[in-house]
Amino acid sequence: MEFTGLYSAVPHNNQPSLFDSPAERYLKVRQSVQHFTVTQLGLAIFAKENSNEYVVHSYNFFLFPSTLGVTDVEFTLSASSIQFLSHYGFDFNKFLKDGIPYMNEVQEESLSQRLSEGSWRVCSAVGRDVMKKAIDEVTRWIVAAEEGETMILKDLSGSHLLEVQLVLRQALQNVWTQPLEDSEVVVKKVSPQQRRLLENSSYDYCRKELILTSARGFTNLFQILVKAKKPLVGHNMFMDLCHLHDKFYKPLPESYEEFKRNIHNLFPVLIDTKTVTKSIWRNYQFPRVSNLLEVYEFLCSNNLNPTDPTGPVITLASDCSQYAEKKSPHEAGYDAFLCGSVLLKSAHLLLRRVIECSDTVEADPSFSQYLTTLAEYLNKNFSGEDVPSQHPPPLVVRVRGWPQMNERQIYQELKALCRFDVRRLSENQFILLSNKFKHVRLVLRNYKHHPHLQISVYRHWRHSPRVNCLLQ
Repeated sequence: MEFTGLYSAVPHNNQPSLFDSPAERYLKVRQSVQHFTVTQLGLAIFAKENSNEYVVHSYNFFLFPSTLGVTDVEFTLSASSIQFLSHYGFDFNKFLKDGIPYMNEVQEESLSQRLSEGSWRVCSAVGRDVMKKAIDEVTRWIVAAEEGETMILKDLSGSHLLEVQLVLRQALQNVWTQPLEDSEVVVKKVSPQQRRLLENSSYDYCRKELILTSARGFTNLFQILVKAKKPLVGHNMFMDLCHLHDKFYKPLPESYEEFKRNIHNLFPVLIDTKTVTKSIWRNYQFPRVSNLLEVYEFLCSNNLNPTDPTGPVITLASDCSQYAEKKSPHEAGYDAFLCGSVLLKSAHLLLRRVIECSDTVEADPSFSQYLTTLAEYLNKNFSGEDVPSQHPPPLVVRVRGWPQMNERQIYQELKALCRFDVRRLSENQFILLSNKFKHVRLVLRNYKHHPHLQISVYRHWRHSPRVNCLLQ
C-alpha cells in the first residue's frame, strides 16, 4: 500500500519510538491513519498450478475516498511522502481523477440513511457546478417538452453520473433518468403515475442497493477478501492493517486490544514477511538488506539454493507480465508480487532446513506444508498477547562537563555514527535504545574514552533513579 503520509507531525511527539509500548505505538499510528489516506493498494493472488508452480495475478488499484453523498473526507499530504511517490513515478492524475471510491461501514450507514430520507446533498464544489449546469439544461428543455420526449446530458463522469440523476429526480417529479453510456444520462419527461411505476423497478438504475454498491467501490472487493478467509501476507504490515481497518471496515478504535481482535476476526491468518525473513538472517548467511526488493533479489539468487530443484516456481500471468520485464519498486501491485514471492521462497528455505534435520526426502512441497513451517509466525501479536520485542540491551549515557544537555543534543551527537532513540533518565543521565546490535557495539567502542559522555550498558539496579533513592 502507498499513502499520502506516514507519521503525522501533529502532535510533535507522534513519531514512533523504541520506548513505546505496543499500545502507545498503536495510538500514534492511529492518529496518523486518521490524517492520511491510501493512494494505491496492491493485490497479488498466488494460485498453485502443477507440482510446485504458482501463477501470480497481480493488481494495482488507485484509490480515492468516495464523494458520493457522504460527508466530505479530509486528508493530509506529507511533503516528503509526495516527493517519495513522485520519485518512483506515481501517477497523481490517476489517483485524483480515476481513483476507485471506498468507504467504511460508518460512512455507508450515513449514506444509507440519507438515501432513505431523500436528503441527498452534493459535497464537492465540482459536483455542485455539474449539478447546476445539468439542472439549467433540463429546466429549460422541460418547459416545451411533451410527455415521452427525451434529452441527453453529456460529459458526466464518476459519481456525477449518479448524482445528476438523484438531484433531478428529487427536484422534478415529472422526469425519469437512465444512464446511457459511461458519461451520458437520458432524461425523459413522464407523468407522475408513470414515474411511480418506474421507481424501484428493474428499470431503476438509482435503486438504493445499486447506489450503495457503487459508493462502496473497492470496499466490495475488501469484503470478498474477508469472506474468503485466505492467508493475508504483507511486509512490515502493521500500518497497512490499520488503514485496512479504518478505510474499509470501521474507524480505528481507541483500544489496541479491540483493534487486534477486529483484525483477527477479519483475517484469521496473517503473515508478515519482515518477521519471517528475520529468522532467515539468523539461520543463513543472509545480508542485512534494507528493502523488500533487495530481499526478493537475494532469495532469487544462486547463493542460497544453487542445486535445489524443488523450490517454488513463480510465474507472472500474462496480464501482469510487465513486472517480469521491469522492476517497479513502490508500485503497490509490484510490491504485492514481491511480498508473496518472498513468503514462498522463505518458507521453502525453512522447510528444507527441517527436512535436512530429519533426514527425510520430500519433493514438491505443498502450500499446507509451507504454512505448517511458518506456524510460529502466523498472526504474530494478533491472536493473543504481544510477543516481547527483542532489542539490543539499552545503554545509559552519563554527561560530565556539558551542562544542560537535552535529548535532542544527545541524539545529534550520536547521529553521525549511528541512530538511537533517547530518553532522559535524570538530570545528567539518558537512556539509549537501538534495534541494531552493531550500533550498540559501535557506540560503546567509540565513546569508551570520551571526555564528556560516559556510555555503558544500562543496569536497572545500578542506574534507576528510583532504586538509587531507596539505597540512599
